[in-house]
Amino acid sequence: MNKRLLALFPLTAIAAAVGLAVTGCGGDSDSAAETSVAIASVEFTDTPAPTTGEVDRMATTHTQSVAKVTYVDGTTKEYPLTYNTLFSVKDKVGDAAHPAGQLYNAKGAPLTDQFGQPLIAETPDANSLLKVGEKLFLVTHYEYDWLVSDGSKYSTSGYKRAPMSMTLTEVAQDSATGKLTAVGQEPIDFSNVDGLWIPCFGSQTPWNTHLGSEEDYDLQYNPLTSGYSTTTAGIKAMTELYFSNEKTANPYHYGFIPEVKVNEDGSTEVAKHYAMGRGTWEMAKIMPDGKTVYFGDDGTHGLMSMFVADEAGNLDAGTIYAAKWNQTSDQNGGVANIKWVKLGHATSNEVKALADANTFTTIFDAVAPVDGTCAEGYTRVRTGSTADECLTVREGMDTAAAFLETRRYAALMGATTEFTKMEGIAVNGKDKKGYMAISAIRDSMTSMTGEPADDIRLAKNSAGATYTMDLASAQTDTLGNAIASDYVVSKMYVESALLGLPITTDAKGNTASEDRIANTDNIFFSEKMRTLFIGEDSGMHVNNYVWAYNVDTKKLTRILSSAAGAENTGLQAVDDMNGHAYIMSNNQHVGDLPGSVPEELKAELAAKLDKLNAPVGYIGGLPAIK
Repeated sequence: MNKRLLALFPLTAIAAAVGLAVTGCGGDSDSAAETSVAIASVEFTDTPAPTTGEVDRMATTHTQSVAKVTYVDGTTKEYPLTYNTLFSVKDKVGDAAHPAGQLYNAKGAPLTDQFGQPLIAETPDANSLLKVGEKLFLVTHYEYDWLVSDGSKYSTSGYKRAPMSMTLTEVAQDSATGKLTAVGQEPIDFSNVDGLWIPCFGSQTPWNTHLGSEEDYDLQYNPLTSGYSTTTAGIKAMTELYFSNEKTANPYHYGFIPEVKVNEDGSTEVAKHYAMGRGTWEMAKIMPDGKTVYFGDDGTHGLMSMFVADEAGNLDAGTIYAAKWNQTSDQNGGVANIKWVKLGHATSNEVKALADANTFTTIFDAVAPVDGTCAEGYTRVRTGSTADECLTVREGMDTAAAFLETRRYAALMGATTEFTKMEGIAVNGKDKKGYMAISAIRDSMTSMTGEPADDIRLAKNSAGATYTMDLASAQTDTLGNAIASDYVVSKMYVESALLGLPITTDAKGNTASEDRIANTDNIFFSEKMRTLFIGEDSGMHVNNYVWAYNVDTKKLTRILSSAAGAENTGLQAVDDMNGHAYIMSNNQHVGDLPGSVPEELKAELAAKLDKLNAPVGYIGGLPAIK
């Protein structure tokens, strides 16, 4: 590609002629396209967890799994899987002028550290492999880059993190083997939407675009606590590094869901969907109706949010709701019936105007509690930390509060803001089930003395759980008004195989069982494989894994082992891309080892691991799943 990728418009209209966004698993197969017989089922063999005597395996991202495919005619075939790297963050792809992980300012100039070295993020996250016309493109997030001294990086006074980026990579596909090759790359320009802050996980829309995120907990303003200093640092970074002091960053321009449309000529069109509300969004996932959206709200004292668009394919006008957790059991991760509190209706243009014109203090009157209580007219809430606030919404500012301070307004309206580490969201359309990753059940999801509310009262499980969510039609909000969606979460619970299992520290340094998922993060459901894929972001496993959970057989299988310390990111399962299937999977912060790892093993691993060798890649070897 030789064009600067452009950023335009708000995306509004669903492209009816475009098929469902690819949902894929990935790989190279010498026989992937050899048969036209439909597939009845897919199961995977296990990739063994590396042992302490297998330091090379511990230091390498790899799979030893085999996909066992059963066809409708009763025949079976085995497909060995492989892990393939498309590029690393330090690689220059094609004729790109800079490494993939390079960060940029609003004018497209590369950022450097205080020593004049390129500012390269080692944190590739979300992937969207998209077919646009006759071409394949990959959108990739770069989640964060710490601007503090950690012994291996530089120190930049007054900042905490850097302004972030996405790249668009043109991908060539070998039609016979399915092998993917990165052939060209450009950074995506976000200057028309004031830049990008902490893009974490993402998803693909039914109209074949990329839906990103802004996990902006640094910019969640709290004037009553020392946490305000992180907001100051974040705004300083955006103002000085991204805008080059030509513009002052506004915290109300971050924390929204961005969408990237890719054109066949390699140009892009970018929007932020202000109507979907502002939070610490891990990701957003659109349901099969093209209008109902659920979000992962990362952090402590988070909310569960639902957006229902006025019309399918238009994410710039709709209603936001927040969940009320009505617990019916505290066993095995808990069971709850879910009701929905309506927060408000708006368009993106309306919310953007409110963001431009307001600050926290024009929306709320806020004071600190005295002895845990608030004065008359104020409500005590806890949203995002253990520091309580006494809030009241100023006259006429309810819409601003609902869409710019969605967590706080949800708490004021009586919704539950006690979720912790809410990560990925996935959907099983055939069974009308959703899935939600809660990386750790702790803190606000347990009973805490003195909380303003205590809806969620579960036993602590630091290894977390992946919840199943029943999706229903004909639901009403807490005031009895109909919700215009057939995909409303009505119940949440955990299937036994998807509950993490903490253990006493083992010889390798694991503090959770390696036969169960620890700290679920990225999740993706393949409708054709009937499989929920789950990637870990765990400090409880020395090696993090990608798992395959068959929702029919209830079999849980480890299919990828990542380099020690590395988080699994960028999960996307593509069932059929020109006759081949792919499971996209990246690594970030390689070598970020848990403190529980024995010193001798830690030293052996450190000699083999390179933090900047953060790969963007895929699991290959699968045939098209039709």
